[in-house]
Amino acid sequence: MKHFIVLVCLLPGLFFRPAQAGEESQLEMQPARVSDHVWYVRGKPGTATENEGFISNAGFIVTGDGVVVFDALGTPVLAQMLLARIRDITEEPVKMVIVSHYHADHIYGLQVFKEAGAKILAPAGAQEYLNSVAAEELLQERRINLSPWVNDQTRLVAPDRYLKENEKFRLGDVDFTLTMLGSAHSEGDLTLYVEPDRVLFSGDVIFDGRIPWLGDADTRNWLETLRMIEKSHPAEIIPGHGSLSSNPGQLVKLTSDYLAFLRQKMQQAVDNWQPFDEAYDNIDWGDWEYLPAFFEANRKNAYQIYLSLEQESLKAEEK
Repeated sequence: MKHFIVLVCLLPGLFFRPAQAGEESQLEMQPARVSDHVWYVRGKPGTATENEGFISNAGFIVTGDGVVVFDALGTPVLAQMLLARIRDITEEPVKMVIVSHYHADHIYGLQVFKEAGAKILAPAGAQEYLNSVAAEELLQERRINLSPWVNDQTRLVAPDRYLKENEKFRLGDVDFTLTMLGSAHSEGDLTLYVEPDRVLFSGDVIFDGRIPWLGDADTRNWLETLRMIEKSHPAEIIPGHGSLSSNPGQLVKLTSDYLAFLRQKMQQAVDNWQPFDEAYDNIDWGDWEYLPAFFEANRKNAYQIYLSLEQESLKAEEK
């Protein structure tokens, strides 16, 4: 990494300030045009601290009366880049940021858009993450492992409004539909549908090209959500990770097959009172172990499902 002292003005009143002077990003971020109004940027598949944190997708919609941004990426530096790319395309102000869910790789850039005057909307359930000890602990960890891109100036930003029900709204000449998914991939998830373009932003209920991260996911509801998306008919779907697709069934396949496989194997272990380590080591992971993030995420994912299925079994017995 080359070392420079950098202070780049990207927007009046907003400055790119690396925490450790001397680090300059080597990333390129080029928005891809999806439709008349919609653009998106694609992160590379990998773990959270790879590629300077640029491992998730974000998008924006140019409406004629302001810009709607979907997700804010995983560092303030990435958000500054995204804002600069938006400025390359339009002078319309960014009026709102809609957050698919509150996980670090989608929210650490929020402070940039907040300072630019955008209102932030997020699904109900996000407050559980914001109020958790884990959120602050993860931020501290990322200040080390993603330094200088996440640093002492990086902060958690709460939304201006939590969304509890499905909503429709119009900005400029574009109609939008927000669908609340409840607890699926996270404590609260949503999708955004851009009506005239028939483009769906799915957030992290869809992973493509890498192993999904489960965390505290409700995998039963997550699978139901994927079945609902599979039956939809958008022109394009932009997932939280991976490339856009016009084929819902094909795009959800990796995520749905993976979740179903984990639930099946872990259910067998729970039903047979088999210890987790023994069950995990006896499973053939050949269909998945070639994917990015497998070795970092898969064992944790399997254990999360093992524990959740144990709880489901206990509740069933109590009834």
